[in-house]
Amino acid sequence: MGTRMEVAQLESRMNTKDYRRLQSLFLDSSGASRSLSRGEFIDLAWTSVGLGSKEEYGLLFDGVVVTQEHRGLLLGADGLKDDGRIDWPGLCSFLLLELSDKVKHSRAISGPRWKSPRTLTCPHRDPVQKVLYLQRSGQYLTVSKGGTVVLRDGEDLSVLHTHRLQNSTVTPKDLWVTDLVVLHNVQKIAVAFTCKEVGFYDTLSEQDFSCEFKLQGLSFVPWCLDYWMDPSHPDQAVLTIGDVGGQVSAILFTSAQISLFDRLSRRSDSDTQDIILWDELVKGKHCSCYVLTHQAHAPAWVRKVYYLGSLEAFVSCSTRPQSSLAIGWIEKQSRSLRVTTYATMKGVWDVDYHCELNLIATAGVDHQVLLWNPFVTSGLVFALTGHSSPVTAVHFMQTKQQLLSYSKDKVLCLWDVSNQVCIHRLAGVFPKTQEDTRTLLFLQEEHQHLLLSFNSQLFLLETMKEEKRTSSHEHPVTCVLYNSLFRQVVSSDSASSVICWLADTGQKVKQFDRCHGNSEISTMALDGTQTRLFTAGADGEVKVWDFNGRCLHRMKAGLGRPVVILKVLLLRRSILVMGWKRMLTVFHLHSFSRSTVEPSEWKGGVQHRGDILCAAFQPPQTLVTGSYDGEIIVWNSSTERAVKKLQRQDDHKDYEKQQENCTAITKLFFIPGRASGKGCADLVSCGGLGVIRLWNIQHSRLVGQFTAHNGDLGSIVMTVSPCGKYLVTADRGGTIKTWDIEHYCLKPDEGLNEGLPKLLHSFQPHLDYVTHLEILIHGNRLLLLSSSSDCSVALSHLPGETVGLFGQEHLWSLEKPHPGRKPGWDQSNYRGQEDTRSEGKRSPPVLCETDVEPGLNAAQGKREAGI
Repeated sequence: MGTRMEVAQLESRMNTKDYRRLQSLFLDSSGASRSLSRGEFIDLAWTSVGLGSKEEYGLLFDGVVVTQEHRGLLLGADGLKDDGRIDWPGLCSFLLLELSDKVKHSRAISGPRWKSPRTLTCPHRDPVQKVLYLQRSGQYLTVSKGGTVVLRDGEDLSVLHTHRLQNSTVTPKDLWVTDLVVLHNVQKIAVAFTCKEVGFYDTLSEQDFSCEFKLQGLSFVPWCLDYWMDPSHPDQAVLTIGDVGGQVSAILFTSAQISLFDRLSRRSDSDTQDIILWDELVKGKHCSCYVLTHQAHAPAWVRKVYYLGSLEAFVSCSTRPQSSLAIGWIEKQSRSLRVTTYATMKGVWDVDYHCELNLIATAGVDHQVLLWNPFVTSGLVFALTGHSSPVTAVHFMQTKQQLLSYSKDKVLCLWDVSNQVCIHRLAGVFPKTQEDTRTLLFLQEEHQHLLLSFNSQLFLLETMKEEKRTSSHEHPVTCVLYNSLFRQVVSSDSASSVICWLADTGQKVKQFDRCHGNSEISTMALDGTQTRLFTAGADGEVKVWDFNGRCLHRMKAGLGRPVVILKVLLLRRSILVMGWKRMLTVFHLHSFSRSTVEPSEWKGGVQHRGDILCAAFQPPQTLVTGSYDGEIIVWNSSTERAVKKLQRQDDHKDYEKQQENCTAITKLFFIPGRASGKGCADLVSCGGLGVIRLWNIQHSRLVGQFTAHNGDLGSIVMTVSPCGKYLVTADRGGTIKTWDIEHYCLKPDEGLNEGLPKLLHSFQPHLDYVTHLEILIHGNRLLLLSSSSDCSVALSHLPGETVGLFGQEHLWSLEKPHPGRKPGWDQSNYRGQEDTRSEGKRSPPVLCETDVEPGLNAAQGKREAGI
């Protein structure tokens, strides 16, 4: 556990340039690949990258070796040498597998859906110092630096009452409130002032807020407060005070409901308030309470204090690196404290505690959120890395294993604590403020109200109620296909299940579980006869199935290793598998005489400089492949030789520049009906940053590009309709867009077209990342299938209008006329082109009687289907 944690910390801190430096270490002086021993790797990596410690690079090296051995890799296999040496592919595989594990955990966890944010009407004229929720009345309370207290309605947060606190020690213009807490068991509030006082105000008369006690004589200005009472013994309570001198003080009340303090000689400057001197409390002159203190943070300011009733300890933080976090353990018998301190790199702004998880979270000035176990004195449990500026606030969601964090650059992150991953990131919605703005974060979980203060402004983020959502699968859906022979939809998920649905009604027909054991099914494909289904698993195998659930063949794409398969492409006489290396893995159909099929050698060798992620085929022999580094290569599928490369004009100048500017190619499609020789666009690609690019293959030229989706959402997916009219794109937010590209980039001499094609429709059938899109012709309708990591599969009309989600309670009927679609809709443009899709469907049936053994012929498939 410790090794994995340390590796995660190191790789999280490394950027793209660091990884390029790391990659260069695995090249000798001639540019050839080489492997490194443990000592060589540690010395070279630590010197070259200039980040982290030698111990961390040692842990990284050990992680590669141990993890691959644990996964059953043979010594001497690619990435792990027989003398304990590693090379660049082995390191990359390890990092990808580690990332894949985290992604799998995070996929099933959906982030919140926010309503439109709004700025609340605020009577405050100076910075808000505290936001609280009054459980008894169901109202919100805010207090500002100038002493203005505002009560708000608990539902709509409208202002109910405003009151100005009074303190006779200072004039109204000099009054400065630093913090406020509610003493629920005695109907009072405690307010800290810069005049080194804490006032106790009665809340039974909300119009007056009369001051009952004034605690005076503090050595330093009290900066932060916390109050806790024992639910089973309301007389026992603790008021904790952190001051600007680095001292943490706890007043432990033993008879709070009778009286907070004893009434000694009455010293008052009015008829209604008693003066309590701090020295008298410390000396034990009050029988109703006693004081415990420590100065672990001195001379830094104490930024936040909390009393942990379940642990009988109070936790505090400061920006002093040597004592960023301190826990004061109460020794009841001796009425003393045992203090434990923890150091961080630059100190801590905020702290919070999760009771059930027994974890303390700290908001680091060094951009990190650190999690600590109070009983582990040796150091932190793990770090949550993702912010790019100092973290100013943290807040646990007590009903969930989740944590909110907010940073100075106005980024809000939601973390899944158990899996140590960020599941939601919100930026760009917060108001513009000055750099030194004081920001508070408060979450009311019952109402799902998230309040943030920006000086005197109050900003509300409210989550939508979690509606009952139809789930097609129990786990994130990875791929969806249409079987025109059986008129069924086939979908797969991350738990290795395949489900068949009736396209006409959305009803489930059959389900096959554990197709690849516990390994995720990453992608699927159908052969030309529509009787054989190919599933690719993270176990490194591609399996061939009939629709009775029998596995006919096992294709050993990974040669016994777990690899990430992203694409299975069926050609006339071969099957291509890709996704985890720079060379195509090919299976020739004459090899399917046995149940286990080994790959053949791809004659074209290695041409890509990054892993091949996708491919498309256009008869009779044009094959294109796209890689992680943004490069597209055109092949002759018959000779298996590379013909040309497609690049943006600025990409070929310098490989370093290419790595910075290019984005991975994740999908490729030929545009049906386009003639390459005329110079118009006949190939479309997509990948990261939400960008779509259109290419002319014959002239190796980029002819068009546009941004289809917000680049902050990451990579997108797409598909093209059989007639070449519609381009459909989808992003990680669940939004699908339909574009009209029928006349887009048709003129050969118009230069680079960077204008947008006509957007026909934008809709959101999913709540999370869209994993796959598929256009189909069903009856006389042009339809769209979409799958998502929100566990759903949707069917929609084109250009857009969702029919329903597969698995929903009420079945649909495609036999009924679709509203808005003209009766007798003409599908002549599409008839006969159903198998002319770019991804291998242009070719004649792949598995036919003359290709392989009788067990895979189309006639038998039809007999099995009852046709």
